[in-house]
Formats: sequence, C-alpha cells, structure tokens
Amino acid sequence: MSSETGSNKLKAKDFITVGIFTAIILVVEFACGMLGYIHPFIVASYVIMIPLVGAIPMMLFYTKVQKFGMITIMSILIAIMMFVLGMGFLGAPLIIIAGVIADLIAKSGKYKSFKKTMLSYGVFCLWICANYFPVIVTAESYRQDLIDEGYSAEYCNNLFLAINYKTIGILLILCFVFGCLGALIGKAVVKKHFEKAGIV
Repeated sequence: MSSETGSNKLKAKDFITVGIFTAIILVVEFACGMLGYIHPFIVASYVIMIPLVGAIPMMLFYTKVQKFGMITIMSILIAIMMFVLGMGFLGAPLIIIAGVIADLIAKSGKYKSFKKTMLSYGVFCLWICANYFPVIVTAESYRQDLIDEGYSAEYCNNLFLAINYKTIGILLILCFVFGCLGALIGKAVVKKHFEKAGIV
C-alpha cells in the first residue's frame, strides 16, 4: 500500500479491485459453506476455516487498498450477496459495521502498518458470524425449514447446540482471533507483495 497521495476519491480500478476480491471471498465462503452439509459442527467452525482460507486473498487485497472506502464497499457487497443467497437481512448490520471499522483501522495505519492491517482483518472477519443470525434469531422457523429440506432431527439439535445466544460471543471472538492469525499466515505467503507495497 502506498501513501495517501493525490485524490482520495475511489477510481474505476479501485471498484474493479473490490469486485474481484469480493468475488474471491464469496467463493471461499461458499466452498466452506458446502462442507456444512456434512455436519453442523462444521458450520460452527466457519469462524476458523473462513478467516484462515480467506487470509491469502484478503492480504493481497490489503496490499492494493490505498483509500478509505474499499473495505467498506466490500462489506456492503457481501451483505447484499448474503441477502440474495437467502441468508436474509439480519446479519447485514454486523457485516457493514465490521467493514467500516476495519476500514478505519486500516486507514489509521496509513496503509503502511501491518499491525493495523492484522487488526483490521480480524475485525473484518466478524462478518462471518452473520451466517449464524438466522439460526439464532429465527430459531423455530429455521429448524422447521431444515426439517422440510430433509435434515435430520439430530443434525438440527447439534446445530442449535453449537450456535445459540450463549455461544455467539465465543464465535465472534474466534472470528477475530483466527482473522489475526490468518493475517500472519497470509502475509508470510504473499511476503513479496507486502514488501513491494511497503507494508511493515
């Protein structure tokens, strides 16, 4: 990431970059989501899988973020796609708020501080828990929908055992922790890009 020189307005290439990396993150989310059909505890483990698997493309994205708004726009796009894909609007506030805060954290480091980048990604990863809001807030109807779709009672029971009002706080913390860990791993993998962008 380079210094904030010149215009702070987002340009066409910035929007294209956001679109490309948002698509990649959604593919990661979808791929991990497919594993959830195997066992409900895998659904709960999204807070570990997605931050780690998504870390490499996100660290590449951070090397291209030079202006405030790119991370926020990504979060808005994710919120829209989550709604389109049937997850509803319940998680949208969390997704967008996490994106805005992550954007502010990255900006506070002037796009040069890896420590701020790591914290930013950790906060950004909180969006993953938006997947769980329908399970928690609309538990009864969600359970019935699962049964109607052919899921067993055992699957439903285990899902609500792992994801509920009591566990959501732990899941949010895990998102942040593994986001930070993922940032470290991602940086190691794309080290040359960080060096080129001048992030230390």
